[in-house]
Amino acid sequence: MQFRTRAPLATASAALLLAALAAGAPAGAATGDAKPGAPLALISPGDPYAACDISADGSGTNHLSAEEEPYASSNPLDPANTITIYQQDRWSNGGARGLSSSYTTDGVHFTQTALPFTHCTPGGLPYQRASDGWVSFGPDGTAYASALIFDATTPRNAVAAATSYDGGRSWQHVTELITDNDPAIGDDKNAVTADPVHPGVAYQVWDRLDQVGGASPSFDGPGYISITRDHGRTWSTAAPFVITSTVANSQTIGNQIVVDPRTDTLYDFFSWITYTDATASTVSEVHYGMVSSTDQGRTWSPPVRVVADTSVPEVHPNAPTDATKSLRAGAGLPSVAIDPQTGELYLAYEGSDFNGGAYDAIQLVHSTDGGRTWSDPARLNQAPNAPAFTPSITVARDGTVAVSYYDLRYLTAGDTATLPTAAWLLSFPRGGENSPVERQISPVFDWLQAPYAGGHFLGDYQALVNDGRQIRPVMVTANTDPLNSTDVYSGRFQPGTLRSPAAGNPAAQAGHPAGPRTAQPLRR
Repeated sequence: MQFRTRAPLATASAALLLAALAAGAPAGAATGDAKPGAPLALISPGDPYAACDISADGSGTNHLSAEEEPYASSNPLDPANTITIYQQDRWSNGGARGLSSSYTTDGVHFTQTALPFTHCTPGGLPYQRASDGWVSFGPDGTAYASALIFDATTPRNAVAAATSYDGGRSWQHVTELITDNDPAIGDDKNAVTADPVHPGVAYQVWDRLDQVGGASPSFDGPGYISITRDHGRTWSTAAPFVITSTVANSQTIGNQIVVDPRTDTLYDFFSWITYTDATASTVSEVHYGMVSSTDQGRTWSPPVRVVADTSVPEVHPNAPTDATKSLRAGAGLPSVAIDPQTGELYLAYEGSDFNGGAYDAIQLVHSTDGGRTWSDPARLNQAPNAPAFTPSITVARDGTVAVSYYDLRYLTAGDTATLPTAAWLLSFPRGGENSPVERQISPVFDWLQAPYAGGHFLGDYQALVNDGRQIRPVMVTANTDPLNSTDVYSGRFQPGTLRSPAAGNPAAQAGHPAGPRTAQPLRR
């Protein structure tokens, strides 16, 4: 089975950073419009990197105006103020020209800006590519951004941070949290979470793969952390960085923190993968795990196993062996959320428990005792015979749980030329996962029109946020224009307005057997 992770570094095309000076991102002229309660509306209409000279940025195909992999956060002081960060101008072989942001101050109209993480932004860091954008608002309205930055022509790679004090209009204190210039070492899958209890405190986490050669080759991939306690002006750089130690030939990936605002307990979730040997050609075991901290990230508990990762290859169901039609979505990466009133923990993921390993569905587990015990998996997607991908989850203050995802219920038997796809949003009250309501939130689009980057790529994750009253999904859809192959869309919904639409064409769907699970190359 395929999983959404990286093998140890055979070659590293990544980025080390020099010490960065504070830099504000220039505002873009392009704006978008996302109407409350309407289907998703475009929020990435422009391209702030269109004129950037990338002739020295390495080989591969660069997809101009292709926006991918959004993450978003809403300001607790002003819920209409939301920031979405995403890859801008995706490369076929890793990363993008840079990261863009679309921010709104009224919840409807968006302004597109360039973030200062690569040379394509004036005043940005001197690196060729960026990936894995993440953003989180603190309780005082400070926004923290995270990025993976790297070169394609050198082994330089780093995780970087930036801070906004004006709702996303500008970004300062651009900082390297870790830098590596060794082909055997690479950083990946970073995320940032602001502490909802302590203003000025935020946590960045990622995995760091370290390959050891010689007579007894091995590698490991522990989870790392860096913390700011001064509103993003500085970040911790002194050892120990590691929050989740791994054993030889194992790794974490997809680290992300949620915080219980009642107790200020931190929970870091991740996928834990163990390989049979140092070649990482075959996985022997993979599961989702968790560690916790009760002292603002200074010390961490031993890992707790949450649930097995049963995801299978993300393929075109009617052409499962055609590599040119393979997909790249959220398999192997957790999406996590916490109920702010009760502390109940939720983990949504791609899994195949309900169809005998034939294809991925959207699955959910939850815990009411701080992660000590977990429920059995439940299937959430409402077209049970259609593969479903890339869940995102959020929990509102009233206990409403919302999940967004893609599925293939409109694919007809025999169609191998296209891949009709739609985005969906479902919600249920606390404890009501067996009776959710669902709504289609995107037009049907052809996933095969998305850039090919280890599979036709919309992103390893998408975004779903709430302001306590409204739910905001942020998702990518594909276009038919090769010069603008993907765009980012957003909208706002009242959970009670979700209604199940027509069931599509479920009779035409069928599962397909999956192949053996093997490691993937760098997942940037």
